[in-house]
Amino acid sequence: MPGPLTGVRILDLTAVISGPSATMLLADQGADVIKVENPEAGDLTRYVSTRRGGFTAAFVNNNRNKRSLGLNLKDPKAMEALKALAKTCDVVVQNFRPGVVDRLGIGEAAMREVKPDIIYVSISGFGEGGPYAQKPVYDPLVQALSGLTTVQAGNDEDRPRLIRTIVPDKLTGMAAAQAITAALFHHAKTGEGQHVKVNMLDTILAFLWGSDMGGHTFVGDELPKETAQSFIDLVYETQTDFITVAVNNDKQWRNLIRAFDKQEWLEDPRFATPQARSENINIRLGLIQEVLLTNTAEHWLAHLDANDVPCAPVLTRREAIRHPQVEANETVVYSEHPEAGRLRQSRPAATFSETPTDIRMTAPSMAQHNAEILCEAGLSEEDIKGLIP
Repeated sequence: MPGPLTGVRILDLTAVISGPSATMLLADQGADVIKVENPEAGDLTRYVSTRRGGFTAAFVNNNRNKRSLGLNLKDPKAMEALKALAKTCDVVVQNFRPGVVDRLGIGEAAMREVKPDIIYVSISGFGEGGPYAQKPVYDPLVQALSGLTTVQAGNDEDRPRLIRTIVPDKLTGMAAAQAITAALFHHAKTGEGQHVKVNMLDTILAFLWGSDMGGHTFVGDELPKETAQSFIDLVYETQTDFITVAVNNDKQWRNLIRAFDKQEWLEDPRFATPQARSENINIRLGLIQEVLLTNTAEHWLAHLDANDVPCAPVLTRREAIRHPQVEANETVVYSEHPEAGRLRQSRPAATFSETPTDIRMTAPSMAQHNAEILCEAGLSEEDIKGLIP
C-alpha cells in the first residue's frame, strides 16, 4: 500500500544530518527522494565511525528509502542533467551555506527557470542574513547561541551544559519536513511554488519558547536572570538502579504519601499547597530521595504504579529498545542491507491507518541509481554513459 506522499518527487541536495533526516522522513512516507552527491566525496556521514560492509550507521540511519545519483556539479553536462531532473521534481532541498548554491548555479532562481512552480527549500545554521550567516555551523554552536546550554545547566549561574545528542540538527530536520508538507499542501490547492527557509537557530528558539521562555514572554516583566527551581533533578537513586518519579498535582502528591506511608507529610505546611511544595522543592525532593533509598528499583516501580504515582525506570539505550512498551509499540524495525547486513532501526514516529509507511529500500550505494534516474530525466543513453562514475 503506498505511503501518504507517494507521487511526490524530491531532489535532495543535502548532506550530514539536518537535511538528510528531513528528506528521509518524507521518503519513509512514500516520497521518491533522489539524493545527489559528488561521487568524488559524497555525504560526510558515509565516512564517520561505526561502520560495516562499507556503510556507516550514520548514513544508513538518515538515508533509507532514497535513490542515489552521483553528479559532479562542476561539470556542465552534470549540471544540465540535474536541471533536466529538476523539471520532474516537486521539491528541491539544499543545506549549503548561504550563497553557495547561487555560485554553483543551483539556487532558487536557477531551479525556478526550469520548474517555475518548484518548492525550493533552504536549510541553514543561523539564517541567510546577519552577522553569523556565513559562519561554519555545528550543533554545539547552535546549542550555545540559542540558550539551550543554560537551560540544560538549570540556571544562569551554573556551568552551561551541552545536551549530548545533536538536538538542533535533528529537530531542524523535523521542522523542515513539516514545512515541506505544508508547502506541498499549498501547492496542491493553488499550483504555487515557494521558497521555504528553515534554520537551526530559529528552530531551537521556537522549540524552547513553549516551555523554557516564560521569564521572557511578558514584555516589561522579564526576568533579569534565570534561577533553578531546584538543584535536585528527578532522577532518583534506589538500592539497585535509578528511577524517575514525577508528581505534579495534589492527587498525585497524596498518592505518593500513601505509597510511602508518610502521612505526616499531609500535615506539613511546607507541602500543603502546590505553591508551598514549589517553594520548598529541594526539601521535598530530598525527602523523596531518602525514602527511595530504602528499597530496590523493582520494589518502588511496582509499588508506585499500584498507587497511581507517575514513575519509570531509567534505562540505557540497550535496555530502552528492548523495553516491553517499546516492543508493544513496534518501534524497532529490521531490514536486510545487501552490503551492510541486517539492520535495526526505528520506524517513523507517526503511523497512518490508510497509507502506512514502509522501508522500501535501504540506504543506497554511491551513484547506485544513476542510469535509471537519468533515463527518467530524459537523457540519452550516450549522455547517461558519460555521467556514470
